[in-house]
Amino acid sequence: MKKVALAAALAAAFAGGVALTEWREDARIARPVNAAAQAPAAAAPAAAADTAPVAGLPDFSALVERVGPAVVNIAVAGKAAPPVQGPPGGLPQDPFEFFRRFQPQPGPGPGDEAPQRQGVGSGFIVSPDGYVLTNTHVVKGAETVTVRLTDKREFEARVIGADDRTDVALLKIDGRDLPSVRMGDPSRLKVGNWVAAIGSPFGFDNTVTAGIVSAKSRTLPSDAYVPFIQTDVAVNPGNSGGPLFNLAGEVVGINAQIFSRTGGYMGVSFAIPIDVAMKVREDLLAFGKVQRGRIAVTIQQVSKELAGSFGLDRPRGALVAGVEKGGPGEAAGLRPGDVILSVDGQAVEQSMDLPRMIGERRPGASVALEVWRDGKARRMDVKLGDTPGEKVAAAEAPAVSKAAQLGLAVRPLSPAERSRAGGVPGLVVERAEGAAARAGIRRGDVILAVNSEAVDTVEALKRLVDGARDRVAVLVQRADARFFVPVPLS
Repeated sequence: MKKVALAAALAAAFAGGVALTEWREDARIARPVNAAAQAPAAAAPAAAADTAPVAGLPDFSALVERVGPAVVNIAVAGKAAPPVQGPPGGLPQDPFEFFRRFQPQPGPGPGDEAPQRQGVGSGFIVSPDGYVLTNTHVVKGAETVTVRLTDKREFEARVIGADDRTDVALLKIDGRDLPSVRMGDPSRLKVGNWVAAIGSPFGFDNTVTAGIVSAKSRTLPSDAYVPFIQTDVAVNPGNSGGPLFNLAGEVVGINAQIFSRTGGYMGVSFAIPIDVAMKVREDLLAFGKVQRGRIAVTIQQVSKELAGSFGLDRPRGALVAGVEKGGPGEAAGLRPGDVILSVDGQAVEQSMDLPRMIGERRPGASVALEVWRDGKARRMDVKLGDTPGEKVAAAEAPAVSKAAQLGLAVRPLSPAERSRAGGVPGLVVERAEGAAARAGIRRGDVILAVNSEAVDTVEALKRLVDGARDRVAVLVQRADARFFVPVPLS
């Protein structure tokens, strides 16, 4: 799995009528007691109290007996990747990368051509004929994949396909009448619902842990296509690819990541919704790859300053920073400075919503976009393309301070510079001071537009800035990246 870093705490209180909670240090359980009558003669035998289920807490034993046999251990072997260099003290640099890197790395033995990578993960059987779901990072680069069931049967698995963007892989083992799971509906999950994970943390097969749903539709760095389910279920290396169950014993997610500053579980775990994973399975079986729609634009988040620059009532939508030449977005008339507010009537609250919403649709489908341009909303219909999905702008606009002037010295691009920039007109920044410098504009940047209107002369830049209100949105090209920078003018 990967990992992340935050602290999580779970507080639970149960109250009803005159029931109180008594904490017994010897038995380490909480049990309800009657506050009105606590006569010793009426007390239940200690042994019975210690074994009785606590009111309000779920008992997962029946669920585990029923679904546990469908959860499998996955062992992989292959040539080892170069060792990952971490920071001093051995702590992971990226808190989301722990599970990807948690694979034993033994040194080469006598006569070995190269060191071997061995690892362990989890998975679950989704159909009696032997299809298994797991994480892509569990099987990526593996030369052999072995699936072991709880009854100790082992099968060599074939990797039918894997999708890096969602981290979902589909395996096939040769078996019949195998135990399999039932699929649940992640949309019906509520924050606070109990859930359970079964997997092989550190190689301990069929380990069961439980917790609650902490949040839904979480967007994580570099995972724009997955609306993660966040839980406080304890998951660790080896839980990767294992199922997350609701109380009905239905799979609602695939455990994929944790957030940790130490490399171990810290109370924040993330699961891929099972409907996302099942779409990957269907596409891999039908097409051999995952099909996603594409509009071929570069987007970035709409900050408070950018929302004000474009006249939006609040920060929302996905700001178009660049449009690929010849792509579906250009064909539909999209241009830098447009803010995409909705897709087929579904609101785009933040920029990271858009890649997932577009990617869920098939190439060739038409979608209706609500686009904010020139201070008003308009509808634009786009026919989706068939290549890898949206690319989010590599750099977000940095924070800015108030200033009284723009503070830029610019000149038109020379013919050679214009050719290197792809033939687009613009102004190269010779010097950046004041508000522009504090906003992040620097020497060598190329200014392409102000508030979505192209600029190719110094006079045009002055006119647009003089006509603006309290801030401007400057479209900047830096190397191969394009992004808007909000610059306050007062």
